[in-house]
Amino acid sequence: MPFQLHFGESDLLRCRFALSPLFETQEAVRTLSRPYRHGYHLPWLRRIREAAATLDLEPLWLLMPDAGHNPDFICPPPIGPLATFEEEIAAVRAVDPEVARADMALALADRPGGTASAAGRRLLADPARSVGELAELLERAWQVLIEPYWPRLRALLEADIAYHSRRLADSGLEQLLGEVSPRLSWNGSTLTLAGTRGDHRRVLGGQGLVLMPSVFVWPEVVGGHEEPWQPALIYPARGVGGLWSHSGDRTPEALARLLGRVRADVLCALDEPAGTSTLAHLLGLAPSSVSAQLSVLRGAGLLTSRRYGHQVLYERTPLGIALAATD
Repeated sequence: MPFQLHFGESDLLRCRFALSPLFETQEAVRTLSRPYRHGYHLPWLRRIREAAATLDLEPLWLLMPDAGHNPDFICPPPIGPLATFEEEIAAVRAVDPEVARADMALALADRPGGTASAAGRRLLADPARSVGELAELLERAWQVLIEPYWPRLRALLEADIAYHSRRLADSGLEQLLGEVSPRLSWNGSTLTLAGTRGDHRRVLGGQGLVLMPSVFVWPEVVGGHEEPWQPALIYPARGVGGLWSHSGDRTPEALARLLGRVRADVLCALDEPAGTSTLAHLLGLAPSSVSAQLSVLRGAGLLTSRRYGHQVLYERTPLGIALAATD
């Protein structure tokens, strides 16, 4: 069945990128119950296994049917490109209980036996209480599953946005969407997502589209949301395959001898653009040490830098890329 979004001229001017710590939390919860998603995340799964066992995720899993509607209110489109988890969870807590009830009812109807189950009836009986309990559970899941690793995840997501923003400027929205996923196609003013198991058609009506990379959504591309929320398209972030590897393990020995171990590790860690604090977290180094190495590498013509939001991102020049590829 088709998933289609119909654009008007004003919608093309209101497409924006964003990242969402709340969405990553929701998708991490979903990934725990979806073995086909585990491949890239086995190191993370090993790290969080004991802590995750302390969470009762059944209420959230009940609202995440394999096919069909998932409640938008527990993960609305982010309010800005760099929204914090605290800002996003506050929006969940502030949702109208009747809007939440209708949203949960749609999800439960798509899960066999969901509406008639004791847990389903409890969720619908008192939506205000359910909103509060689900928000508390999402906050606890954030603290256990995502927050300890957020600098690493955010770096990957910001790098994806930086890359695709440049591609949008270079080649336009139609080509960009085709690069994001082969399941996306553009025909006139209509964006179609192939391979979905539900029928979703929406005229954007001047709201535009939020484009969000995600670490945990792979191998899927997810489209939503229903009114009153702004439509969004969530796609797998670039570089997720190397997310959980140790950057220093990939540094060629010849390069380490040439530049020194720490400086070479910093250069090789920049598979995607990243900031000083992110690199320090990835490499287990002091930010001051990383900053010093970045300055030397940039002065040698191996890196360039640019400001993105609240931080400066560094990326390799062609010469830096060639050196990092040294065997």
